[in-house]
Amino acid sequence: MRNEILEYFRKANGQFVSGEQISKDLNVSRTAIWKHIKILKSRGYIFESSTRKGYRLIYEPDLLTPLEIESVLHTKNFGRHIVYMESTASTNEVAKELARKGAEEGSIVVAEEQRSGRGRLQRGFYSPFAKGIWFSLILRPDFFPMEASKSTLLAAVGVCRAVRSLGLPNAAIKWPNDIMVNGRKLVGILTELSASMEKIDYIIMGIGINTGMERADFPEAFREGATSFRAEGVHVSRKTLLAAVLSELEKEYAVAETEGFARVLDNWRNLSCTLGQSVRVVLGTNSYTGKAVDIDKDGCLLVDTGNEVNRVIAGDVSIRPAE
Repeated sequence: MRNEILEYFRKANGQFVSGEQISKDLNVSRTAIWKHIKILKSRGYIFESSTRKGYRLIYEPDLLTPLEIESVLHTKNFGRHIVYMESTASTNEVAKELARKGAEEGSIVVAEEQRSGRGRLQRGFYSPFAKGIWFSLILRPDFFPMEASKSTLLAAVGVCRAVRSLGLPNAAIKWPNDIMVNGRKLVGILTELSASMEKIDYIIMGIGINTGMERADFPEAFREGATSFRAEGVHVSRKTLLAAVLSELEKEYAVAETEGFARVLDNWRNLSCTLGQSVRVVLGTNSYTGKAVDIDKDGCLLVDTGNEVNRVIAGDVSIRPAE
């Protein structure tokens, strides 16, 4: 009902509408209307009220409601079914439950905030209200389960391209799937899989993109290593960015499904800020340094230590600049 009331005000084009008229047209009590307007105000919407004239909407925050997303979406399947939440612990957890119940491919779960966002290796991911894009995409690919790990590289390619197109042309991928800008992390991607030996049931692609945070807004633990569009001096519409990400992901996914992953991996190489760099590979309490020379056909990082070329498997290690 809140979305219906909001759309009613939008159609009024900034003109006053009476509570009585809204009540009559939407078949809802004036008390309920007032309560919904109060909630909308708490979310950043600004209304002007008049005893005689009623209410009018004079400002809308940049929220990711289905109405807002659908107004800019230009995909065939991705994002055509939207589950919107003002707050949730984790969009990936919601998406997994929906996938288990048969949600169609391309469905997305979008939240204005995540209370317990997660990144790779069970690291926390800061996801404050309306200051980023926090969403999960449900995929049901036809490729073999052994190929599933490469979907995380596919996600990085699609997101990086969208980010570059909207004001951050130097964005690049740190292996395997972090999107970096000026040495700081802008995007985190967590891909989760449900499959048997023969068939993928579903893949959940969880993506978090920092958009509206100032540097000081980040918790101290993330402050030095994280960034956002705003911290980089770029204003971006969240709905426009989400639409661009979904479009690029859909294109890259179509390539993987029809041609395989060879071109996806080439695209990843072209966007990488890891290849050619000295890196430190950390595995538990052990570590070594070397030069990142390539990724192999499985998407694993190849690191030349000078004595041998080691194959680094995604998910088991983190990569840090060599000292």
